[in-house]
Amino acid sequence: MSEWIDVGALDDIAPRGARLVKTPLGCVAVFRTYEDEVFALDNACPHKKGPLAEGIVHGKSVTCPLHNWVISLETGQAQGADEGSVATYPARVEDGRIWLERSFLQMRTAAE
Repeated sequence: MSEWIDVGALDDIAPRGARLVKTPLGCVAVFRTYEDEVFALDNACPHKKGPLAEGIVHGKSVTCPLHNWVISLETGQAQGADEGSVATYPARVEDGRIWLERSFLQMRTAAE
């Protein structure tokens, strides 16, 4: 059975915005689309480790603020001619709160 961590209110992140969220298992970039979908990824772009939480959210992608790499929020894959990926984590919204799945965060922490 999955265990989820409450990381804050959906309204704490503007539509087409992001926030770096500190959890007991480390920091994760959480993104909110215009349609109120929520995605969680590692914060470091695969190119030069740019802070993705400071990027521009458009559709289901984020553009890194350093060198304009476009990363899929759904898969973590770089798009276009760029290559590389970042880890993604299960996220959901329930009763206006954002939840991340603990087991995936634990796997990330163990790999670092």
